[in-house]
Amino acid sequence: MVSQAEPNFYNKDNNMELILKQDVQNLGFKDDVVNVKNGYGRNYLIPQGFASLATPSAKKVLAENLKQRAHKEAKVVSDAQALADKLKAIEIKITAKAGGEKLFGSISNIDIAAAIEKGGQTIDRKFITSGVVKRTGKYTASVRLHRDVVVELPYEIVAEV
Repeated sequence: MVSQAEPNFYNKDNNMELILKQDVQNLGFKDDVVNVKNGYGRNYLIPQGFASLATPSAKKVLAENLKQRAHKEAKVVSDAQALADKLKAIEIKITAKAGGEKLFGSISNIDIAAAIEKGGQTIDRKFITSGVVKRTGKYTASVRLHRDVVVELPYEIVAEV
């Protein structure tokens, strides 16, 4: 029960409103205002430093910072778009040991990141989403370069000869 002296940061569903300090997978990006369950916010996001309470004054400060950052953000987005165009030009073929179509082992984000690096670009593997692949063939991986720039990257897995 929230006492009258304590400010109420909860909405009617008894969730709390937080401002993210950094990207949190499956929740949001840095500087997003999100609603989460009380326990998740109080016991994980706030203590880990991933988020802070969205007080009215914090929301005003955030709005002002976002306004000032909008110009810089445009350059970052254009750089990410340029990198996306370079990535689309790279043809990715990953060779792996296989018996027929089935691989001995699997291909994951680590292997895709290594193949992209051989092509001349460096992408952190945590920004690549492809799932685990256990067969030869053609697949696509999703690469998040920026919150507004996501590239679908085709790649092929071939058996070693």
